[in-house]
Amino acid sequence: MAIPIELDHSSGQSLQGQLFEQLRNLILGGKLNPGTLIPASRVLAEQLGISRNTVLLVYDRLIAEGYLQARKAIGTYVNLELPETCLAATRRTSASVPVRGETVKRPVIPFIGQPPSVNHTQHLDFDFCPDRIGFDLFPHKIWRRFINRTFTSASTHFTECCDPAGLPQLREVIAAHLGVARAISVSPEQIIITAGSQEGLNLAARLLVKEGTLVATENPCYHGAKSLFESYYAKLIQIPVDEAGLDVAQLPREGVSLLYVTPSHQFPLGFTLPIERRLKLLDWARRCGAFIIEDDYDSDFRYRGSPLTALMGLDDHGCVMYLGTFSKSMGAGLRLGYLVVPKSLIPAARTAKALLNNGNAWLDQATMADFIQSGAYGNHLRRMRNIYSKRHDCLIEALREHFGPVQLSGLESGLHLAWHLPDNYPDASELRAIALRHGVGVYSIGSGTTFAFGKCGYSARTLVLGFSSLNEYQIRAGVRRMADAFAGLPADFVFSGTDARAEPASIL
Repeated sequence: MAIPIELDHSSGQSLQGQLFEQLRNLILGGKLNPGTLIPASRVLAEQLGISRNTVLLVYDRLIAEGYLQARKAIGTYVNLELPETCLAATRRTSASVPVRGETVKRPVIPFIGQPPSVNHTQHLDFDFCPDRIGFDLFPHKIWRRFINRTFTSASTHFTECCDPAGLPQLREVIAAHLGVARAISVSPEQIIITAGSQEGLNLAARLLVKEGTLVATENPCYHGAKSLFESYYAKLIQIPVDEAGLDVAQLPREGVSLLYVTPSHQFPLGFTLPIERRLKLLDWARRCGAFIIEDDYDSDFRYRGSPLTALMGLDDHGCVMYLGTFSKSMGAGLRLGYLVVPKSLIPAARTAKALLNNGNAWLDQATMADFIQSGAYGNHLRRMRNIYSKRHDCLIEALREHFGPVQLSGLESGLHLAWHLPDNYPDASELRAIALRHGVGVYSIGSGTTFAFGKCGYSARTLVLGFSSLNEYQIRAGVRRMADAFAGLPADFVFSGTDARAEPASIL
């Protein structure tokens, strides 16, 4: 490696003396740590444009004084244990450093917001996290084959910048996929490839949000969206959610610039926005002049009935931005998602993406494009739906077995359920803490990636349970462990699973 040394040939001090002092100061100042291999004398002489003999004489002096060591076949390196004379020189050097006056106070960083976290300080035997998929479900073999094939045909792609909006082939196959799966008719030019849905949210906020902008969100909602809009100093307006999703009637009639909504599987309660409300919501956006971010985070997984047409598929006025991700179908570590914007926002969105990071990595985009184009992605989705459907049903059966006629929402689709607690149960946060002490992760509204503004109608009485990262055996064992943990509560708390099975379950 090159060492930061500058020699002044016009100085009255010899080159040898300058080099000795600078190397010595780098060692004493901790810039060259003990054990660091320093350049060979010939290499350093060429770097500095001086005689090799000058460098050799300096190295010999530093070795003699205990700063360096030399070994055959290894080279010259900083002494692992500096002698007392060196340490004394360190103190003298520190004492001689002049005081430069008071440090100028730096401005406060104009940033707010905190990302949600679901990490635990303790090990969890069974984690019903709603935001994770199982490692075993990733298509390792076929993905490796596709990525190797893409890599061998890379040509010059690794040395060139891609289109900031994303690889054209990937945007084309996404546009085709959305037409079939979500009834959205868009051109590839409207699609911006992002590093997951969080960057898509960031991109939308960069376009439309500034300090004081009125942004409406569901209550409860996704913590990541709430924190993101806060970081742009938006003024948040919370809109209540009921059994039919966002209560459109409670939206302000004017002033709102942006609405963030999860209509297909409300996060975290799982309600589906019916077609009547979807049409009313679009009419509200048209009259109010607002844009809507439709977060369709887990729409690939539906277990009952046909999916409703996406909001963007119903939009005739260019007011909806559609947020999609591969995190739920492939894995969050892939960091691939997309934002579909109305035609009026294409130039601004492309520019914003270019300024943000100038595009995503080429190899992952190209591999995903081939993966979708070949039909392998469709096969993968069908396999995942089948597995998740069994885990979904297994969780419902296990809850009914141990807790009786549980009241659940979010059954039609997605990767998690919401359990609405009976009146004689403790609050969700208390149950979460009890389960956590027994190695089981369940989530109350306000923990993990969920958030509630104040105490909404569901915040204290709802537990969120994901099933995508646990197999059926783990789901049954986890619910049984949870039931055992709750058994120590007052006698009127726990339903008898045996007695209650004869009663019809109350499902929202």
